[in-house]
Amino acid sequence: MKTYLAKKETVQPKWYLVDADGQVLGRLAVKVANIIRGRNKPAYTPNVDTGDCVVVINAAKVVLTGKKEETNSYMSFSGFVGGEKYRKLSEVRARHPEFIIQQAVKGMLPKNRLANRMLTKLRVFAGPEHTHTAQNPEKISL
Repeated sequence: MKTYLAKKETVQPKWYLVDADGQVLGRLAVKVANIIRGRNKPAYTPNVDTGDCVVVINAAKVVLTGKKEETNSYMSFSGFVGGEKYRKLSEVRARHPEFIIQQAVKGMLPKNRLANRMLTKLRVFAGPEHTHTAQNPEKISL
Protein backbone atom coordinates (compact mmCIF):
# COMPACT_ATOMS: atom_id res chain seq x y z
CA MET A 1 0.00 0.00 0.00
CA LYS A 2 1.34 3.42 -0.95
CA THR A 3 1.28 6.41 1.36
CA TYR A 4 -0.40 9.48 -0.12
CA LEU A 5 1.51 12.73 0.33
CA ALA A 6 -0.31 15.95 -0.55
CA LYS A 7 1.28 18.46 -2.89
CA LYS A 8 0.98 22.22 -2.76
CA GLU A 9 -0.49 22.39 -6.27
CA THR A 10 -3.35 19.95 -5.57
CA VAL A 11 -4.66 21.53 -2.36
CA GLN A 12 -7.96 23.43 -2.71
CA PRO A 13 -8.63 25.41 0.49
CA LYS A 14 -12.18 25.90 1.70
CA TRP A 15 -13.50 28.77 3.80
CA TYR A 16 -15.08 28.28 7.23
CA LEU A 17 -16.92 30.73 9.49
CA VAL A 18 -16.62 30.35 13.27
CA ASP A 19 -18.65 32.34 15.81
CA ALA A 20 -16.58 32.95 18.98
CA ASP A 21 -19.55 34.24 21.01
CA GLY A 22 -19.49 32.41 24.36
CA GLN A 23 -16.64 30.07 23.33
CA VAL A 24 -13.72 29.34 25.67
CA LEU A 25 -10.55 30.84 24.17
CA GLY A 26 -8.25 27.82 24.41
CA ARG A 27 -10.74 25.29 23.10
CA LEU A 28 -11.65 27.59 20.22
CA ALA A 29 -7.98 28.21 19.36
CA VAL A 30 -7.17 24.47 19.26
CA LYS A 31 -9.95 23.72 16.81
CA VAL A 32 -9.17 26.73 14.60
CA ALA A 33 -5.45 25.85 14.58
CA ASN A 34 -6.24 22.28 13.51
CA ILE A 35 -8.40 23.53 10.62
CA ILE A 36 -5.69 25.98 9.52
CA ARG A 37 -3.06 23.21 9.60
CA GLY A 38 -5.31 20.76 7.79
CA ARG A 39 -5.38 18.20 10.61
CA ASN A 40 -9.10 17.64 9.95
CA LYS A 41 -8.43 16.32 6.43
CA PRO A 42 -7.50 12.74 5.48
CA ALA A 43 -4.77 14.08 3.15
CA TYR A 44 -2.91 15.87 5.97
CA THR A 45 0.82 16.14 5.33
CA PRO A 46 2.96 17.87 8.00
CA ASN A 47 5.37 19.57 5.58
CA VAL A 48 2.68 20.88 3.18
CA ASP A 49 0.15 23.62 3.86
CA THR A 50 -3.04 21.57 3.39
CA GLY A 51 -5.24 23.70 5.66
CA ASP A 52 -8.34 25.76 5.07
CA CYS A 53 -9.12 29.45 5.62
CA VAL A 54 -11.02 30.42 8.77
CA VAL A 55 -13.02 33.58 9.50
CA VAL A 56 -13.70 34.16 13.21
CA ILE A 57 -16.43 36.65 14.17
CA ASN A 58 -17.45 38.08 17.58
CA ALA A 59 -13.89 37.93 18.92
CA ALA A 60 -14.78 40.48 21.59
CA LYS A 61 -17.22 38.01 23.18
CA VAL A 62 -14.76 35.15 23.72
CA VAL A 63 -14.73 33.75 27.28
CA LEU A 64 -11.76 33.05 29.54
CA THR A 65 -12.01 30.75 32.54
CA GLY A 66 -10.79 31.52 36.03
CA LYS A 67 -8.93 34.77 36.75
CA LYS A 68 -7.11 34.90 33.42
CA GLU A 69 -8.75 38.21 32.50
CA GLU A 70 -6.84 39.97 35.32
CA THR A 71 -3.66 37.88 35.55
CA ASN A 72 -2.66 37.20 31.92
CA SER A 73 -0.57 39.79 30.13
CA TYR A 74 1.09 40.22 26.73
CA MET A 75 4.72 41.31 26.48
CA SER A 76 6.23 43.26 23.59
CA PHE A 77 9.86 44.27 23.15
CA SER A 78 11.01 47.25 21.09
CA GLY A 79 14.59 46.01 20.72
CA PHE A 80 16.04 48.83 22.81
CA VAL A 81 17.35 48.62 26.38
CA GLY A 82 14.41 48.79 28.76
CA GLY A 83 11.96 48.45 25.88
CA GLU A 84 9.71 45.80 27.43
CA LYS A 85 6.03 46.62 27.66
CA TYR A 86 3.39 44.54 29.39
CA ARG A 87 -0.33 44.89 28.64
CA LYS A 88 -3.05 43.16 30.61
CA LEU A 89 -5.50 41.00 28.73
CA SER A 90 -8.38 43.26 29.76
CA GLU A 91 -6.63 46.26 28.15
CA VAL A 92 -5.99 44.32 24.94
CA ARG A 93 -9.63 43.19 24.83
CA ALA A 94 -10.78 46.81 25.07
CA ARG A 95 -8.56 48.00 22.18
CA HIS A 96 -7.93 45.02 19.87
CA PRO A 97 -10.01 41.94 20.76
CA GLU A 98 -8.87 40.23 17.53
CA PHE A 99 -5.30 40.11 18.88
CA ILE A 100 -6.29 37.69 21.67
CA ILE A 101 -7.51 34.99 19.28
CA GLN A 102 -4.67 35.56 16.80
CA GLN A 103 -2.04 35.06 19.50
CA ALA A 104 -3.76 32.00 20.94
CA VAL A 105 -3.91 30.33 17.52
CA LYS A 106 -0.34 31.39 16.69
CA GLY A 107 0.90 29.71 19.87
CA MET A 108 -0.70 26.42 18.80
CA LEU A 109 0.95 26.30 15.38
CA PRO A 110 4.44 24.87 14.81
CA LYS A 111 7.32 27.32 15.11
CA ASN A 112 8.57 27.46 11.52
CA ARG A 113 8.16 29.33 8.21
CA LEU A 114 5.23 27.17 7.17
CA ALA A 115 3.29 28.32 10.24
CA ASN A 116 3.75 31.95 9.22
CA ARG A 117 2.03 31.18 5.91
CA MET A 118 -0.69 29.22 7.70
CA LEU A 119 -1.43 32.17 9.98
CA THR A 120 -2.31 34.34 6.97
CA LYS A 121 -5.36 32.10 6.47
CA LEU A 122 -6.86 33.25 9.78
CA ARG A 123 -9.15 36.30 9.64
CA VAL A 124 -10.51 37.60 12.95
CA PHE A 125 -13.22 40.26 13.39
CA ALA A 126 -14.34 41.84 16.66
CA GLY A 127 -18.01 42.12 15.69
CA PRO A 128 -20.55 39.99 13.83
CA GLU A 129 -19.80 41.51 10.39
CA HIS A 130 -16.95 40.31 8.19
CA THR A 131 -15.62 41.22 4.76
CA HIS A 132 -15.41 37.69 3.31
CA THR A 133 -18.98 37.10 2.17
CA ALA A 134 -17.77 36.67 -1.44
CA GLN A 135 -15.89 33.50 -0.41
CA ASN A 136 -19.15 31.92 0.91
CA PRO A 137 -17.64 30.59 4.14
CA GLU A 138 -19.30 27.46 5.53
CA LYS A 139 -20.54 28.08 9.08
CA ILE A 140 -19.33 25.47 11.54
CA SER A 141 -19.99 25.11 15.26
CA LEU A 142 -17.10 24.06 17.46
